Amino acid sequence: MPPTQAESVIKNIIREIGQECAAHGEIVSETLVAFMVKAVVLDPSNGFNMDRTLIKSDVQKLVKLCVSRLLDRKNPSLDTIKMQVYFDMNYTSREEFLEEHHRVLESRLGSVLREITDNRACAREELESLYRKVVSYMLLRSGLGSPTDIKIVREATAALQSVFPQAELGTFLTLSKKDKERQLKDLSMLVTGIRLFNRDCGKGGEGIDDLPAILQEAIPATTQHIDSQLQIAQDLAYSYTAILEKVTKNPLMSKELQPYMLKETLYNVRQYEIFLQIILSDIITCAQEVEMMIKQLGAQLEQLKMTVKSKTAVPTSQVFPIFIALSSLWTSFQDETVLVSVLSNLTAHLEQFLGAHELLFPEKVMQDLLNEVTVKTDMYRMKEHMEDRVHLVDFRKQEWLFPETTANFDKLLIQYRGFCAYTFATTDGLLLPGNPAIGILKHKEKYYTFSTRSAAYSFAENPEIYIGLIREKAKKNAELIQLLELHQHFETLIPYSQAALRALPSNSLSHWMKDVDKHIKPITKNESSTQTDTHILPPTIVTSYEWNEWELRRKAIKLANLRKKITHSVQTDLSHMRRENCSQVYPLKDTSTQSMREGSTGVPRPQIYIAGLRGGQAKTTYGIRVNLTRAVDET
Repeated sequence: MPPTQAESVIKNIIREIGQECAAHGEIVSETLVAFMVKAVVLDPSNGFNMDRTLIKSDVQKLVKLCVSRLLDRKNPSLDTIKMQVYFDMNYTSREEFLEEHHRVLESRLGSVLREITDNRACAREELESLYRKVVSYMLLRSGLGSPTDIKIVREATAALQSVFPQAELGTFLTLSKKDKERQLKDLSMLVTGIRLFNRDCGKGGEGIDDLPAILQEAIPATTQHIDSQLQIAQDLAYSYTAILEKVTKNPLMSKELQPYMLKETLYNVRQYEIFLQIILSDIITCAQEVEMMIKQLGAQLEQLKMTVKSKTAVPTSQVFPIFIALSSLWTSFQDETVLVSVLSNLTAHLEQFLGAHELLFPEKVMQDLLNEVTVKTDMYRMKEHMEDRVHLVDFRKQEWLFPETTANFDKLLIQYRGFCAYTFATTDGLLLPGNPAIGILKHKEKYYTFSTRSAAYSFAENPEIYIGLIREKAKKNAELIQLLELHQHFETLIPYSQAALRALPSNSLSHWMKDVDKHIKPITKNESSTQTDTHILPPTIVTSYEWNEWELRRKAIKLANLRKKITHSVQTDLSHMRRENCSQVYPLKDTSTQSMREGSTGVPRPQIYIAGLRGGQAKTTYGIRVNLTRAVDET
């Protein structure tokens, strides 16, 4: 049958099974029905031939078997498959979830964004309306308050006006659509950073929740709840394992307990435990990210306060990058809040798939079954056989890996989720944890662990036999395909079941259909080098030592001749510029001397007068010289 025709047939079968279940009051999803079709076809006891086309009687038989199994409310195997389907459809890795979350937010903002970028406002009222839409877009994108709250709108408008006044709308409208979208995104981050800074300063922050405080309270509470549920699941798994160990040693007891479906119940609780460990790992990652982001938020706010202080104007090149960093950090806080909420809800919804335990094994029944039974934890089982290691000399062809010889020992992908392959194959499905310390067997690029050394030796003799037994057991219990990660064994085995899975949405099957390349090669060899010093001890060589007697004599003669030699040097006009010359002189200095003191004497001033020069009545003039100079001794 062509693949397209097979898919059409399977779609009709899935639809018919869903309608039959709905008629009996049980609403089932198409994904669950498709998995049940695969489980029924895989089970050899149902007698479906995979090499021939389904006829009408086969389809009727398939529908009847699927409906009966889907309506069995006391079947742990069905609960396990439901749990696997639910987890597969609701859980994604951290990176995929955040990527999808951001994509959904962008799609929700698409209509508002188009209203702004496609706007051709010209009038004043139209520009004011456009500015209000920009403010609403900022609030919706940042998630910090409702755009219908007037206080929040006013605060966001004030923050936007400080970086993008309404007068700049004209320039904004002239940009291309991509430039508008980029500018709106940048403005949204700036407005968010400004509002967060104002909130920290106590001057705003209306409608902004304290996400760091909320996360610091929610993460420990979620972790505590998951830890308690994980402890309950592990206690149940330990009890069921102890009872099954007792049953394997007593064949008569196995017939009595066959209606209780102990192994299916063990698979159910082990699958629940694995899912809880996956969720807990993500919660721990969230806690680490939140702790780091809280430190970064405090550092950014402190840096912003130091930059702004009491200044009236601050360069945008200094504060804008910090506002954008604050916005990015707050977006990360919002992402972590959503992720913790989703993981918490996922944990709560997984509990509904454990209802069969109380119905099949009430407390009184469990007490009777555990009578004279020693319940061992997984850790106790590992410590019990920690010293029973595989001896390499007993194996020539097989390769065994140990912690001391393999650098990435803890990162190797162990087959069957680390459960003992030999025990599972020989006890018809008992799950015992393997102990890597005993040794990891490498067989056809796959790695296997075992609960005891004897189990390791037995499995290593002929691994293919036990691998085949495990495959056949998984056909009878389809939940083991997911539990033990056996997808690669059944991907191309059954065309009808594969057609059923292809008929569903591609994103609804992540664990069952995709073959993730998780193969990690063991690192058992590495390049290394050593260097030895030539002389470890300090050197003790005497450089002046001479063993040659004639050399000593030559040196002695040379020294003796030096006593009769004198050194001469001549400088010519051609050589005086070839070397540096220097001379020493005494610099000039100011000097002075002191002589005898100055002396002086006073002499009388000469005073001599001549009388009669003006003449008189007589014709002849006579002058009389009068000396009035005082004597020397009178001065």
